[in-house]
Amino acid sequence: MQIRTWRDLLTLILNDPHEKQRLLEELGIRPITLNRWLDGDTTPRPQNMHLLLNAFPQYRDQFLDLLRYEKGFEELLAVMDDSSAKEIPSTFYIRVFNARASTIESQRFWSIGNMILQEAIGQLDPDRLGMAVIVVRCMPPPPGSSKVRSLRESIGIGTNPWPGDLEQHALFLSAESLSGYAVSLCRPAINQDIASDTSFVPTNAGEYEKSAMAYPIMFAGRVAGCLLASSTQANYFLSQTRTTLVQRYADLLALAFEPHDFYAPEDIELQVMPPQSIQRQHFANFRQRVARIMIEGAQKRQPVNNLEAEQLVWRELEEELLRLSTEL
Repeated sequence: MQIRTWRDLLTLILNDPHEKQRLLEELGIRPITLNRWLDGDTTPRPQNMHLLLNAFPQYRDQFLDLLRYEKGFEELLAVMDDSSAKEIPSTFYIRVFNARASTIESQRFWSIGNMILQEAIGQLDPDRLGMAVIVVRCMPPPPGSSKVRSLRESIGIGTNPWPGDLEQHALFLSAESLSGYAVSLCRPAINQDIASDTSFVPTNAGEYEKSAMAYPIMFAGRVAGCLLASSTQANYFLSQTRTTLVQRYADLLALAFEPHDFYAPEDIELQVMPPQSIQRQHFANFRQRVARIMIEGAQKRQPVNNLEAEQLVWRELEEELLRLSTEL
């Protein structure tokens, strides 16, 4: 269904009879009144339209975009269309630039990345409907190769039902994922309704994920990974406002990476990874593996810090899982 007016959007939403009944109850209107709105015979009063927008906060931006083309809602638009929510504040750019200049390299990715994700989730999910924003980065090629074979989730932040800190839940993503598609082609990828399984882009759906968008993190024509935004709401990324914000936060995240973290598009050759359930079994002893590498380094009088040990474990796990995927 092509959405050209706010009535088209409302018709799409109300294909779900539960949503239709909920709207009738929240607005206190009769079915015949709602049908007249949908048919274009009558137009809701501004106060009713205000209640309608509040009933579907995940669609509010799109409703507001469509209402611009209809007379009679100028006052409502002036009240509800807060332009400050559509742009990254200039003061935040200054904070990121200052952090880039003052943070030492070993802490730069984590510090700047988390700062950006905190700001991003506040703008992308202001009503706390449920969202996860994750930085997905390219795994460095193995020794003797220039090819990136997989991606890995790194820092991430969520709102309920996701945990607040997603870094401890990180897994590998590759060719079969939305992130893999975005990174391989160096262009954004969106799946508006994961459950319908009608999208042409691959999606390795998570437990709560109903819609998702991945935007590549680029610098000088090279790619370091992507920003993955997932929502508990289907069609959450229909709004141009949200997709633009994801793009701008992905561009800003490039400042969290170092030049050597970016790879030429022709060096992205992602392979298939095992399902998440199998990966979690291998990640169960992640911290023990890190401790083992640090102890072995100390015994050999070749000290390894925690960050270095984690990177070595990620490489070990990548090898194991890629080998396993060929056996499944």
